Amino acid sequence: MKMEDIARLAGVSKAAVSLAFNGKPGIGDETRERILSIAGRAGYKPRTRAQSQEVVADTSGDRAMTALLFLVIANSGIVTSQYDRQPFFRELIHFLEQGSRAGGFPLLISAIDMERFDEDLRAIAELHSERGVILLGTNLDKGTLSRIAERLPKLVVLDTCFETLPIPFVYTNNPLGGYQAGNWLCRSGHRAIGYVASNVRIPNFDARRKGFDEAMREWGIEVMSEHEFAVDPMVPAAQDSFKNGIERLRTEGKPLPTALFCESDFIAICAMKSLAELGIRVPEQVSVIGFDDISEAVIVSPELTTVRVDKEKMVRSAVRLATEAIEAPSGGAVKIAIDTVLIERRSSSAAPPFTSDAD
Repeated sequence: MKMEDIARLAGVSKAAVSLAFNGKPGIGDETRERILSIAGRAGYKPRTRAQSQEVVADTSGDRAMTALLFLVIANSGIVTSQYDRQPFFRELIHFLEQGSRAGGFPLLISAIDMERFDEDLRAIAELHSERGVILLGTNLDKGTLSRIAERLPKLVVLDTCFETLPIPFVYTNNPLGGYQAGNWLCRSGHRAIGYVASNVRIPNFDARRKGFDEAMREWGIEVMSEHEFAVDPMVPAAQDSFKNGIERLRTEGKPLPTALFCESDFIAICAMKSLAELGIRVPEQVSVIGFDDISEAVIVSPELTTVRVDKEKMVRSAVRLATEAIEAPSGGAVKIAIDTVLIERRSSSAAPPFTSDAD
């Protein structure tokens, strides 16, 4: 196995691999450990300056096979090659490290580049087919998951679910979260409710829309087409596509929505910053609700009302299923849905007494 292969499996650049092997600064401790662990498991034997010793594969004893692998398919949909810097996924990895450590299982982290999917999956399967694997499924479709499961029999998929696949899944009850957000807005007196969607579609977003729409039907509210917007889900900053939609309403003399449900916290932050640039106050004129409850939700101003995804509980369930697969594989797959909770903060309030965007 070459350095290029180690870089792909670790989801980093070749330069980062070189820094790790030579004990040089420039990468984080977790990244360095991940690179060296992958290299060791693959039998790659670099000599680091810092350690002055070889990193040798440990394939004997229980430790090698009881380590859990967290696997990411990068450069596909909303999951980039820098997935460990994306807030939601960064928090998942944090809880995975805690959970595997508490269970006495070392955690390996690896990535497959979607552009080299078949080659990278083959390499992963050769190294880890007997290992418990937790796969980040957020961005993956049914066909891709089936192909991965064929090569990795002790697989648990995290953050998505396909009910017709005989694979263990641990996922968020996204319809419930969308319903909770829509129901809260309606109970708070809002009737002109807008929807800010991701322009990159994944099943989780579609499920959130399904729950939101159910709440709207129960309250007899129709979301007007001009109150629906689509933005880049990876840019937590003001976006012209959203601002132009709001400005169009103003120009045409149409009322603004008094509230917005956003499919993720990044999208909600984008909406709030866009509204601020347009001189529209949150929540006095427009309430905003997000989804995920990432750490940034309490950093923005005003603090973001959001639907909390219990990432810690999701991860605990996934680790348990993966370790059970190592110790006593069962013949049936388990699917675990984790319910959401609406967290009220300062970005939302009761509907204003009128819907005009004038002061």
